[in-house]
Amino acid sequence: MTSDRSRSSLPAGYRSRQLTADDRGALLDLDTWAFPDPHAVADFDELPLPLTWERAVGVEAEDAPGGGLAAIRASYPFAHFPVPGATLPTAGLTWVGVHPQHRRRGLLTAMIDDHLARCRERGEPLSALFAAEAPIYGRFGYGKAADDLRISVPRGAALRDVPGAADHTVRVEHGDRARHGELVARLHQAPGLPAGPAGINRPGWATRESEALWESYWADPKSFRASGRESLRVVVVERDGEPRGYATFRRTMDWQVTGPRGTVHLGDVVALDAAAARALWGVLLDLDLMSSTDPFLLPVDDAVMSLLVDPRAAGARVTDNVWVRVVDVPAALAGRRYQADVDVVLGVTDARLPENAGAWRVRAAAFGEASCERTEAAPDLELDVRELGAAFLGGTSLAALAGAGLVVERSAGALAHASAAFGWPLAPACGWVF
Repeated sequence: MTSDRSRSSLPAGYRSRQLTADDRGALLDLDTWAFPDPHAVADFDELPLPLTWERAVGVEAEDAPGGGLAAIRASYPFAHFPVPGATLPTAGLTWVGVHPQHRRRGLLTAMIDDHLARCRERGEPLSALFAAEAPIYGRFGYGKAADDLRISVPRGAALRDVPGAADHTVRVEHGDRARHGELVARLHQAPGLPAGPAGINRPGWATRESEALWESYWADPKSFRASGRESLRVVVVERDGEPRGYATFRRTMDWQVTGPRGTVHLGDVVALDAAAARALWGVLLDLDLMSSTDPFLLPVDDAVMSLLVDPRAAGARVTDNVWVRVVDVPAALAGRRYQADVDVVLGVTDARLPENAGAWRVRAAAFGEASCERTEAAPDLELDVRELGAAFLGGTSLAALAGAGLVVERSAGALAHASAAFGWPLAPACGWVF
């Protein structure tokens, strides 16, 4: 059961309702108020909307003509969201916006509380999101669970040799769903280490699980190409006729007195092994008329940073990637795997979902199935659900959070053991903004 406390009431003068495809225009109008956009609402007729309409909710202002939308939110049903060593049903919170006229009235708080309550009702132990503004979502229990790498690699940057890279062939083509759709969908699900006790996956690496999301991915109207970018292009590397990696990209040109200074703007970059990665990056870093290659949303441990002979030249910086909110503590902690044996009692606080609060005993063998049960035992570690979300995908260590005073050790040695167990061999990241 979901407690009454988990649902905040809307302030007087507002009401919420389920949105449908008939609300497309109103939703897009509100979205362009919340996130300024140079396109008129009518321009979006060129684009498919990736929304799952039965999970889209609007808040109406009762005094607005016709009951205008004051706020919106939606979520994607990720049935197989990657967590360490497994997948869990997860609500990908998205399209959250409030009209400027209706800010600071509690609409966002009411929408998030209702969203979390519905997650519990649907049996989704996690909610995940990309934060438009980093300070917003921590107060709702979301923790920064992953980072990504932003780099700009000079053309012709030297790469280390990898045995087998030269055995690959390369196709560079216009991006076309009929030709590349199945290949992209299949390879995008593959990142991880193929060997290992449980198959070491990349936590957070969400794939597009609906037709609407894939339709939106492949849509390519010229009027929505940013800053003069070309149409979508695809590089595919193959070995013995078998696709082993791909990347999507768009180029922009900049002609200067000293010569061409174009930029390669990368989207997806996926390789199944080191040889494929070397073959793929070798192409991406040596396209004619370009001066740099700029990837987007790379995992912080992406192979390119180890392949570069001079990684400093890439000017690497790190920024926040996906944020995670643990909605159901026992289901979430039992649903992931741990990279070391663990037997620890966590004292969790959760101001928004009291069902999560209390002491929970987590037990697991390394890479094996886990259990999480409520206990009367004294906690070994104490933390808020926000920090539990930050550590959940294995990219933020409990020890690092303790260093900031956000995790408190009550039993000597518990912090080191739990930090090792909650970590994961591959850094978490999501390769696209949802």
